[in-house]
Amino acid sequence: MSRRAATLVVASFLIFVLGVAGVLMPVPYVALMPGPTYNTLDRSRDGKPLVSIEGRRVYEDGGHLNFTTVAYRGGPGNRIDLLTALRGWLDGDTAIVPEETVFPEDETVEEVEQENTRQMADSQEKAVVAALRELNIAVGVRVLVDSVQKGMPAEGLLRPDDEIVAVDGARVSGVTAVTEKMSARRPGDRVTLRVLRGGREQDVTLTTVASPDGSRPLVGVVLGETYRFPFKVTITVGDVGGPSAGLMFSLAIVDKLTPGPLTGGKFVAGTGTIDTDGTVGPIGGIQQKMIAAREAGATVFLTPADNCIDAVAAAPDGLRLVRIENLDGAISALNALSTGKGEAPSCTTG
Repeated sequence: MSRRAATLVVASFLIFVLGVAGVLMPVPYVALMPGPTYNTLDRSRDGKPLVSIEGRRVYEDGGHLNFTTVAYRGGPGNRIDLLTALRGWLDGDTAIVPEETVFPEDETVEEVEQENTRQMADSQEKAVVAALRELNIAVGVRVLVDSVQKGMPAEGLLRPDDEIVAVDGARVSGVTAVTEKMSARRPGDRVTLRVLRGGREQDVTLTTVASPDGSRPLVGVVLGETYRFPFKVTITVGDVGGPSAGLMFSLAIVDKLTPGPLTGGKFVAGTGTIDTDGTVGPIGGIQQKMIAAREAGATVFLTPADNCIDAVAAAPDGLRLVRIENLDGAISALNALSTGKGEAPSCTTG
């Protein structure tokens, strides 16, 4: 073999090796794919009801109210290779997104997973509150001190988990009520908070200071709410995380507490965060969640209003998109679908 031919063979081999190495090289992208769906009216894989209620009459109607999930591949320490990314870009069911979209640069994988778990627990509590309020069932609210800021008037006087029960003698029933009463003061005013601590109430008097912009009085606490429910509601979903199942949890609770099926026999799936007032919020991965729903057998997909534009552009055949803004609207839409009376709002018509 001539020297020139040998050089070409070696060069070609090196190009081939480098090409293979490049294709198999890990890249900072994550592949998002349709995940499993879970019927909130059914049982989990370990045999427990996904939504169970104790201490109240329950109507077991069956049917499907499935929440949807997104599966992923990749991430720090387990990156996908370039070939997988290229395949994903060509696959209509898969979305390839930058790694930081799922795993922020300042958070570890463990921190992201912990946050997803916290969001799931928070969404479950909000779902119970929204459902009970929708049914006019009273829910008690506790205002708790979440944290105390250093160098502020509350330091040393208030503690995390103190319950604020009154402001200057007026009982309060939520963080908003406390905020409204505090906003009526001026920086430098004294305010007396009645606190429940260790089973005993006591008064704590603080002198407010001005916020950095001087617009409002502060005492230096971060407040949160917890709830007292008149009966026990348990939601069991295993290791699923994130807030996007809130709407479907609320609908399952409403369905179980009222006679007759909400679905009217239809296979309904959906997604959406939920707030305690019933407001439904947008989610990520709408395309993958719709595909998962259709593959599971759903014909109706409850879609957060703010996701409608993206959903319409990627909806699989045979899946009817119903536009949802709040829990009450979702119930009305399901009633319209099951009875044929009235119109369920569409993502295409609003």
